[in-house]
Amino acid sequence: MKEDTLTDDKQNISSVYDEIDLTNVHELRNLLFAHAMRPHKSFGQNFLIDRSVLLKIVEAAEIDANDQVLEVGAGTGVLTRELARRARRVVAVELERDMLALLSKTTQHYANVELIARNLLYLDPAEVFGAEPYKLVANLPYYITAPTFRHFLESGHPPRLLVVMVQQEVAQRIVAGPGHLSLLAVSIQFYGRPRIIAHVPASAFYPAPKVDSAILRIDVNDQAPLPTEERDGFFRVVQAGFSERRKQLHNALSSGLHRKNEDVRAWLNAANIDSTRRAETLSIEEWLRVWNESL
Repeated sequence: MKEDTLTDDKQNISSVYDEIDLTNVHELRNLLFAHAMRPHKSFGQNFLIDRSVLLKIVEAAEIDANDQVLEVGAGTGVLTRELARRARRVVAVELERDMLALLSKTTQHYANVELIARNLLYLDPAEVFGAEPYKLVANLPYYITAPTFRHFLESGHPPRLLVVMVQQEVAQRIVAGPGHLSLLAVSIQFYGRPRIIAHVPASAFYPAPKVDSAILRIDVNDQAPLPTEERDGFFRVVQAGFSERRKQLHNALSSGLHRKNEDVRAWLNAANIDSTRRAETLSIEEWLRVWNESL
């Protein structure tokens, strides 16, 4: 009889956590208070409380019952639970210890959710998914956006699709075309095709950040333009071009790569690129031509 009572208590507790609406700011605040927790700015903890935005994220990822999904920075589990209702398997990564303990309670009803306590930048997707495809869906902390993109897009087993919440200004930089390109944009467009799905106001979060956000989708190319062993060299050239953005391209490349200006001019001429242009005006294809001529 005693064991039955304990089992019933556990089931009741599980049911209570499953019934909590994590997009309801009052229920969320009560939940955090009950666990002596508060959002940490150092971890970029701004919790999504707008259900319409939550559904836009999930819909943009086009998840079906065969999908495996990686969520990094899972937080309270508000996105994790929506993913689990649709996907075959959800691997949720969370580093902060107290948040991980809470996450284990809010997702315990979902047998297809697996929790990993790790810094996302030390997670090897191949260890988690083997050679099987997966999608990355996340509400990324602002301070770690660029490193996250680089880590997963450059990995030996990148996701086939990313749908992430990022700062709106960052999203706009990522989707920019020639004339407004940045090093970040080139480093992402090299691997896939980014587009903004929706604008997200700061009021969609608790606590509200100081800036608005955007839902960004990146369809990863089946194959990158260059093999793995050549990519570091390519990005050294691109980085040199952007190192002194006010300078004309031939001067920026010459300075950044420590090469003679006449040599750089010769590369650009052979690549059919005006040496007086600036780095932000070059397309990915033009950067590839510059790289080829620099070899």
